[in-house]
Amino acid sequence: MLDKFEDECGVFGIYGHPEAANLTYLGLYALQHRGQESCGIVASDGTALRAYRKMGLVSDAFKNNAVFEQLPGKNAIGHVRYSTAGGNDIKNCQPIMVDYVRGSIAVAHNGNLVNAQELRNELERLGSIFSTIADTEVIIHLLARAQSDSLADRVIDALKRVRGAYSLVFLTETRMVAVRDPNGFRPLILGIVDGAYVVASETCALDLIEAEFVRELDPGEMIVVDKDGLHSYHPFDVVKPSPCIFEYVYFARPDSTIFGREVYGVRKESGRQLAREYPVEADVVVAIPDSGVPAAIGYAEESGIPFELGLIRNHYVGRTFIEPQQSIRHFGVKIKLNPVRGVIEGKRVVVVDDSVVRGTTARKIIKMIRNAGAKEVHLRISSPPTSHPCYYGIDTPTRTELIASSHSIEEINRYVTSDTLGYLSQEGLHKATGGCDGGSCEGQFCTACFSGDYPVKFPRLKSDKQLGLF
Repeated sequence: MLDKFEDECGVFGIYGHPEAANLTYLGLYALQHRGQESCGIVASDGTALRAYRKMGLVSDAFKNNAVFEQLPGKNAIGHVRYSTAGGNDIKNCQPIMVDYVRGSIAVAHNGNLVNAQELRNELERLGSIFSTIADTEVIIHLLARAQSDSLADRVIDALKRVRGAYSLVFLTETRMVAVRDPNGFRPLILGIVDGAYVVASETCALDLIEAEFVRELDPGEMIVVDKDGLHSYHPFDVVKPSPCIFEYVYFARPDSTIFGREVYGVRKESGRQLAREYPVEADVVVAIPDSGVPAAIGYAEESGIPFELGLIRNHYVGRTFIEPQQSIRHFGVKIKLNPVRGVIEGKRVVVVDDSVVRGTTARKIIKMIRNAGAKEVHLRISSPPTSHPCYYGIDTPTRTELIASSHSIEEINRYVTSDTLGYLSQEGLHKATGGCDGGSCEGQFCTACFSGDYPVKFPRLKSDKQLGLF
């Protein structure tokens, strides 16, 4: 309902805990923001894998203890998923689990393989039959065809064929494997609880199960956990890391620490930097909740303008709703957000959000704020203009749908009807991450959605379509 980029998924795994499935459920609960379409858990008791997958939220899928009785064992992996149109089918839920000549294996994936279709075409010509449209299934087929007797070597052989973004967790009857792509696009965290190893997309999942944070997996690192402990490998060619900077802007939970920085602190500093770059005389700073709140607090502190909760979010809105037959203007936004007239009326208002995608929602929110009596509305965005689609695990519109790809900032300002509009610069966003150290900020993150500079090349697309993201 709000005009945002969407992340594709979150992964979790635990090895060696008597309540593995239960803790995986809690880990997925903490990662629910990374995907709300479907979820699943695969557990191992040392002899067999068992799966439970369902459409919907974690809380809806795992409603009673009977589910966990179907998932015995000390090892488990889990997945929460968001899909693009056409992929919302139970057959595409993860973790994907298969039986093959060497036993059983399951995999959960956060990311996107830019050469998945090319590999799928090749595999189908060789006789492979696919049961899903998920790019993750390509990895399973490649792994099954690998000749080595070692699971680690088979995973390495498979992943040396793929290009793109992947944070992966595999589970067999006796082992758990976690891998992060050489560019390190997506986060993958290692922890430990009661002697059991844990991997997760974000540290907030460790916090919920009271696991100790150990470290992040390195870009290009693979770990194998078995009865003999944890083994680390760096089997891939070394490239310059390019973690996704948009994880800081919007995707990750603010209470998580990823890429070596606490997300809340980066977002707050982004707001401070935004106030330095685009100051304005105003009476109040309000955030578009929830993701705009830390940056709005930073903007208020730096500018000296009071911060107030001028927009209230309804947290009990589902993914779908029935619109009234007599159309209410801006219904979709109004059901999600409502202004506090006492905060806004008669005021010069600075409105802070993390990003503008198509501009349609910003336009409606600004009109809502004006209708609540604001004298002036100054829109401030705590990231640079999003002008290019992402092909590394984010559901983004095509480039022609991104307003910043074809309009100047002043044109966007006129379209959304704000009095002034300011975007944080790319340099300012890099500074907010703390990663510049007084030198150049270029090349420390993937900023393709802002710059069009893609670290991993992808096939030339027909017209302006998006790569399949499932």
